[in-house]
Amino acid sequence: MADGKVAMAYGQFLGYEKGPDGLPHIVESEAKIVRWIYSQYLQGASFGQIARQLTAQGVPTPRRKRIWAVSTVESILKNEKYRGDAILQKTFTTDFLSKSQKPNEGELPKYHVRNSHPAIIEPEVHELVQREIARRAGAPTKSGLGIFARRVICGACDGLFGSKVWHSKDKYRRIVFQCNKKYGAGKRCTTPHVTEAELKQAFVQALNRLVTDREAMIEDIRLLLPKLADTAALEKEKASALRERDEARGLVQRCVEENASAALAQQDYRERYQRLVSGYEASERKLAGVEEKLRQRASRCETLRQFIVELEKRTDLITAFDETAGMPWRTV
Repeated sequence: MADGKVAMAYGQFLGYEKGPDGLPHIVESEAKIVRWIYSQYLQGASFGQIARQLTAQGVPTPRRKRIWAVSTVESILKNEKYRGDAILQKTFTTDFLSKSQKPNEGELPKYHVRNSHPAIIEPEVHELVQREIARRAGAPTKSGLGIFARRVICGACDGLFGSKVWHSKDKYRRIVFQCNKKYGAGKRCTTPHVTEAELKQAFVQALNRLVTDREAMIEDIRLLLPKLADTAALEKEKASALRERDEARGLVQRCVEENASAALAQQDYRERYQRLVSGYEASERKLAGVEEKLRQRASRCETLRQFIVELEKRTDLITAFDETAGMPWRTV
């Protein structure tokens, strides 16, 4: 491991096979699936939604099973090997008789080998996904099913539309979408519901308009991208926030050291300490806010780049909604 020699469990890994030179080689038919998983996640799909779509389409898992587990999708999205790197000795054997293993939490050294093999996912895209995973882990979310979950926004109040099943146990069963602010506290949204069939028809019409005007649309986005990618002002704001955070942390540390080295009135000390800690926490929140803006900017840029790629592929108008049409393993 210290020499940077990477071993890969190819039988449990999607997208790679052992090449004639003994090194990992990309299996393009499987790599397409990996890229689709990353693209779907950045577009807002959850681990569970991606797993359900892969299962429904009959795509085999890395272990060649039929049903995709949520943990399998999560593992693919988190694995650094897809960006061409390898972190070695993530786990270690604690008992060589029972072969029991545990995560390496500092008991042994880890080795990060960069560019150890060909990448399926661009490092920038992989990093965006890790940030998005961290963001979602810290944000309250509502589960949603279906391809339109968290993607329909109310034109009146900017609230998200959620799906509901009407007449779930009789022949009139249908799925409708309603603004989530329709039943919340305070002023309630009065936007009417929309059926899933109506949403699908609206999508067909919107996509056909995009395809018809795609050259102009692509040109507009390419003109916008350099402005969106210019983060100089945000980077300057981040540097300033970092300085403020470090200064606030230094003040807290000095306050503690002074109290440890001299006899101070403890009531005064506690009040001063609490003020300084509050200042430090405020500077941490400010820094986190700037970093979140940078993450959102990078995510939007990547989404627009992917949008251009998808739009360039489309030349024909569509007549019906097909949520599986963009899946790279489709043969028809």
